[in-house]
Amino acid sequence: MKVLLADDDKITRTIIAARLAKWGYEAVIADDGLEAWAILHGPNPPSLAIVDWMMPGLDGPELCRRIRMEAREPYVYVVLLTGRSEKVDLIEGLRAGADDYLTKPIEAQELEVRIRGGKRIVDLHARLIESRQAMWHQATHDGLTGAWNRPAGLDALAREIVRSAREGTKLASAIVDLDHFKRINDTYGHLGGDETLREAVRRMTKALRSCDTLARYGGEEFLVVLPGCDEEAGIEAAECLRSALAGAPMAIGEARAVVTCSIGLATFEGEPGPEALMRRADDALYAAKRTGRDRVVLAPPTVAVASAPATKLAS
Repeated sequence: MKVLLADDDKITRTIIAARLAKWGYEAVIADDGLEAWAILHGPNPPSLAIVDWMMPGLDGPELCRRIRMEAREPYVYVVLLTGRSEKVDLIEGLRAGADDYLTKPIEAQELEVRIRGGKRIVDLHARLIESRQAMWHQATHDGLTGAWNRPAGLDALAREIVRSAREGTKLASAIVDLDHFKRINDTYGHLGGDETLREAVRRMTKALRSCDTLARYGGEEFLVVLPGCDEEAGIEAAECLRSALAGAPMAIGEARAVVTCSIGLATFEGEPGPEALMRRADDALYAAKRTGRDRVVLAPPTVAVASAPATKLAS
């Protein structure tokens, strides 16, 4: 574990750094408060810091105040070193944001105990962050495929609609439906169907840009949000998704099968929310199914670009 050691006194730094190394910690040295501040904003910064009260550039209390003002994560546990022993001074240091303090001259056993206590706090905070992130992922992602779930996908579409309306940018949205999915379940069982859904998400994710959103809309249907895409770019993106699925057979258990999809595509036309846009994409999807599946259909009032097999849904 890294420990930031900020002190302008070389002798003090040398003694504390040697003790930290003996206890299994890696000391990251700073000669003054400004250098300590830079280290905390560098790559892989320490989450435990020992800082002297009196330092050039930034003193210990001011460094603590800046750290706490950022409310940064992961949490930085700060032990303040001071030669002051008056209660009013110690209270000032704690009010500035220090978690603990040590008065000079420093005793090795006391330092070790304070550092060990700080490590427990830092480790606990890291576990809380990890738990929170796991809960967030569970609440926003589909448990089977790992794609965004329906509420998260609709939230992403709503945000992009607001941004498109505000900035005048293009936006397209698609609904992707795996063709004849019931046959896959009937032929290969539900485990085979699950395997197909996971592979479909893997292929579609690879075909999309990092700014796009892929969400499981329900069953074998997926919602795709395509920021910055007009009709032509939307058709091109949808065709990439279609080809990604149908281009090569999928491994389903011991078997291999070609899995195709039908895609309904709609571009943003100033709708106040996602419902109207989704309705047009859904209508285009049903048109794709009616006209033979394994194709992209673009919803009116947009004009389809000649890019077979994409077609335009009749008005």
